[in-house]
Amino acid sequence: ISPVPLYSREQPIFTTRAHVFQIDPSTKKNWVPASKQAVTVSYFYDSTRNSYRIISVDGAKVIINSTITPNMTFTKTSQKFGQWADSRANTVFGLGFPSEQQLTKFAEKFQEVKEAAKLARDRSQEKIETSSNHSQESGRETPSSTRASSVNGTDDEKASHGGPAEAHLKSENDKLKIALAQSSSNVKKWETELQSLRESNARLSTALQESAASIEHWKKQFSACKEENDQLRGKIEELEEQCNEINKEKERNAQLSRRLQELETELQDKELELEELRKQGEIIPELMSECESVSEQLQAAEKKNKDLEEKVRTLRTEVEENKHRQTNLKTELKNFLDVLDGKIDELHDFRQGLSKLGVDN
Repeated sequence: ISPVPLYSREQPIFTTRAHVFQIDPSTKKNWVPASKQAVTVSYFYDSTRNSYRIISVDGAKVIINSTITPNMTFTKTSQKFGQWADSRANTVFGLGFPSEQQLTKFAEKFQEVKEAAKLARDRSQEKIETSSNHSQESGRETPSSTRASSVNGTDDEKASHGGPAEAHLKSENDKLKIALAQSSSNVKKWETELQSLRESNARLSTALQESAASIEHWKKQFSACKEENDQLRGKIEELEEQCNEINKEKERNAQLSRRLQELETELQDKELELEELRKQGEIIPELMSECESVSEQLQAAEKKNKDLEEKVRTLRTEVEENKHRQTNLKTELKNFLDVLDGKIDELHDFRQGLSKLGVDN
């Protein structure tokens, strides 16, 4: 089978785009990308062989060449990823789609193609069984024709007698001749088909050898790509380490820049404080003179304060004396009021006595 579609007999029946993966042959677990980007994946139908294939080409490289058989199964492993196993290619193909709808369409088309391949296989088996039955029937008819010829020979010997059995034998002989001619034509037909099958087998053997050679070639290229990939990974790791060092240096530089800005800000603040101190230093003599005048005023005020304190003590003494005098006056006033109350009571009694004398008179 040619890895590239023969457009004269193979036509695409469904096409989509997806990322192609193959199972890692060493671990049988990890996926290995077969394409660097999304590529075209197509179903092809071969009308001559009545077969279906999934083919995908990335540039000049054939990354999928899988003939669909009724035993294959397409499995959805996630919302956007599906896979199927190809025993002839001895690998498992995986496809990553941009959306779940595209994955669903591809899976539905896979089921349709699988059913069509099954029908094609059943029909081919029916044809093989029918052809084998025809060959068996032709094989059985050949000795009967021989027997018929011997019977005819016997009948020819009896032809001299004539009779109604002669016509019957002739008709049987004609039927046997027709069957013999048909069996001869069937033999030629099957010989032609056998020759075509042999040629097809030879072509398939050649294609198998070419595919084996191409497999070896792809294996070598895969090994070379794997080594190159390992080297690139090593370089990537080195570059990542360098990038990490560069990022650390950038972070240090950023910290130093922030610290420098803080120091510059502090320096500006200190300069402002120094300027304020200079201004204050210029007015210090004035402040000193003011301070001296204030000291003199303070001394004068202290002297006045002492005088005032002396006056306050004198006033306090006078107040105490006045309080003592007021206390004495209060005492004398109370005694006077008591005497006055006594006098008032005597006058009240005297008045009542006079009132009584006036009433008696």
